[in-house]
Amino acid sequence: MADRKLIVVTGGAGFIGSHLCERLVKYGHKVISLDNYFTGSRENHVPGVEYREGHTKDIEKHIPETPDLIYHLGEYSRVAPSLDEPDIVFDLNMVGTSGVLEHWRKRGYKLVYAGSSTKFAEAREDNVEGKNRSPYSWSKAANTEQVHNYGRWYSLSYSIAYFYNVYGPGERAEQFNGAYGTVVETFKQCYLDGRPCSINGTGEQTRAFTHVDDTIDALVRIGEKGDRDEYAISAKEAYSLLDLARMFGLEIEFKPATKSTRSSGASETSKLEALGWQQKHTLPAYIESVKAEA
Repeated sequence: MADRKLIVVTGGAGFIGSHLCERLVKYGHKVISLDNYFTGSRENHVPGVEYREGHTKDIEKHIPETPDLIYHLGEYSRVAPSLDEPDIVFDLNMVGTSGVLEHWRKRGYKLVYAGSSTKFAEAREDNVEGKNRSPYSWSKAANTEQVHNYGRWYSLSYSIAYFYNVYGPGERAEQFNGAYGTVVETFKQCYLDGRPCSINGTGEQTRAFTHVDDTIDALVRIGEKGDRDEYAISAKEAYSLLDLARMFGLEIEFKPATKSTRSSGASETSKLEALGWQQKHTLPAYIESVKAEA
């Protein structure tokens, strides 16, 4: 991004959002974060970013400006907990995102929506698709369709980025007793504390764990060059939860599979690579760096 832009990041005080804000400020942009601090933290604030607190359904009140670009990351973002609190999921993901889409329609900036790769998970034995396994997955899949429709209906500029199990420095698994922590960060904390990890099911379920720096590289390129398309931000390698636990050298406590237990593989990234993106980080290298620093 050669020219200085006004960029809004919803969820800018979260894990991925704070990394994105840091990168955008580094590139010289004026950055505003809108976050309700449901899982975001003021500890994630980045110098040079303007922070505004509020729900995305009230974005008209909180962002009266017309930005050049909005990265909409500010949604509920965990599968298993969503089964216990669908009302919160629908408030943050459906009501909140509807507010963002209307703001987008009225002002006509470019929107990058953070979709979820959970909708691509393999169908279970009962033929339930990945997108229908939890309130979170369903809401995110529905929102991607809504973004496409707004783009078509109103000739708006947009792209959709699908995240694949993002991990890396700056996560805070201790929040809410770990309920919203990613599995990599949760296992990392088990390693640092010298305690066993828990796995639901057999542990053979796979993930394409993708480093946060690779994810941010992709988001910046999508913001620059992406045009009315979908982009998978995925590592090329997939590992099982058993692989992950063994890399950390953890003792495993197995628990029954849940309704959200699933497998997902690495996704094809040629469209993203056409924008100049390349994966630079791998899960084994990250885990070795954690061990080296412990």
